[in-house]
Amino acid sequence: MRALSKSKLIAFRQCPKRLWLEVHQPEARQDSSATQAVFQTGHAVGAVAQQIYDPAGEGVMIDLHAEGVAAAVERSRELLLMRKPLFEAGMSAAGGLAFADVMLPVMDGATPAWKMVEVKSSTSVKTYQEDDAAIQSYIARAAGVEVRSVFIAHIDATWTYPGDGDYRGLLIEKEVTESAFARGEEVAAWIGSAQQVAAQAVSPDVQTGAQCETPFPCGFQAHCRKNLPSAEFPVAWLPRISSRALKEFLFQSGAQDMRDIPEALLTPLQRRVREATVSGHTYFDAEGAMRDLLPYPLPAYFLDFETIQFGVPRWAGTRPFQMLPFQFSLHRMDALGQLSHEAFLDVSGDDPSEAFAAQLVRACEQPLPVFVYHAGFEGSRLKELAQRFPVLAPELEAIRGRLVDLLPIAQARYYDPRQHGGWSIKKLLPTIAPHLGYDALTGVQDGSMAMAAYLEAIAPVTSPQRKALIRDDLFAYCALDTLAMVEIWKKFSQSYSIPQPTDSTQGEKTC
Repeated sequence: MRALSKSKLIAFRQCPKRLWLEVHQPEARQDSSATQAVFQTGHAVGAVAQQIYDPAGEGVMIDLHAEGVAAAVERSRELLLMRKPLFEAGMSAAGGLAFADVMLPVMDGATPAWKMVEVKSSTSVKTYQEDDAAIQSYIARAAGVEVRSVFIAHIDATWTYPGDGDYRGLLIEKEVTESAFARGEEVAAWIGSAQQVAAQAVSPDVQTGAQCETPFPCGFQAHCRKNLPSAEFPVAWLPRISSRALKEFLFQSGAQDMRDIPEALLTPLQRRVREATVSGHTYFDAEGAMRDLLPYPLPAYFLDFETIQFGVPRWAGTRPFQMLPFQFSLHRMDALGQLSHEAFLDVSGDDPSEAFAAQLVRACEQPLPVFVYHAGFEGSRLKELAQRFPVLAPELEAIRGRLVDLLPIAQARYYDPRQHGGWSIKKLLPTIAPHLGYDALTGVQDGSMAMAAYLEAIAPVTSPQRKALIRDDLFAYCALDTLAMVEIWKKFSQSYSIPQPTDSTQGEKTC
């Protein structure tokens, strides 16, 4: 019988088929870029936790990948007889395998006792994380380790980084000792059931469902769905499936095609999407769209931000997971429909916020409408910048007050079957301006790629040549976002045939 790691037991808790695949077909797993980003944040938080819990640097880190499981467990057993902080200490017992994030010695007895801390990169304690702590503490105690207390440490999203590498205050602890210890029999049952599943010759017959995304996205979704019959008009193309009645119907009936859903269970928006999808005809309330735009005549700006966030803040004055703008694209359209363009991008690795805000204020100095796509995003960033830089606050708040959101107009007035239930600018643009497209870009093609490209650009190991290529890719991507807004505006206003910007109207790329 192989010892099952905590991660595999948590996989079993989510879906027995996931556990089986983790054991027998791990190569079929395909984690999304978002999932990989979560892993990277977790590693960063784990590294800072060592600094927080062992400021004197007296502790020992067990390197599982370098030592191997058996050697790591044996070395941990020896170190657990001593009194120094341990990180990733390995313990194996009762059919389970645990590597504790933090083990801190309790100095109140003749034999070593320990405070166990599980470190999480979330901003609150989740239910499955309490399962995690119960598993870790059960295996440790079964291995003969005297665990005195159990805590879950998570990120305090309200904490502001003071700078100079001082991360005291980043983590908040929640004690879960009583509940973790009380669930020993429950954990033993999980291990027993998981061992049975792992020993099966074939995978359990589990249908795809809510467990594929909860509590976190499963990397085997593509594998599990590859042989499923595809619906002509998938239910997934319906927007905002949130009502309890509709969710219950889908669960009970197993309906895959939107035509199989009773009319009464659909919202007006969902009915509109279904009608357009099944008929193959675009819905467009041209008069309504024109009416929505009448209060905002030309000239006008079209604005888009690119942002980055760090679970462990890098720049003084910023918070964990705060969305920090590092780039903007600004198209300006004059009264005759002529376009000019200005952009900002900082890939130095220093905090770009103040320079970003200052240039944006200069670029938007005229009191014109500022078209955006999803005003809540840019509006929140402008508000945060105004709070951080009071000298620029009046101008930044003035820009925020002039934002005009094209997204709700699109949602209310337009739907093309090719949107497949979404109104993102990337789904909308090909239906309105097929001569433009993000797939034509050679580098960055979406927001997650922009974040990844920015992180690569600011990494110390990135060569100047590679950084220059990334800058060009980021400029092209962000400029297309605002040019896409221009095309959407043109479609909705029905007022101008918009000329493309010439070289002389591109504006200066600032870095």
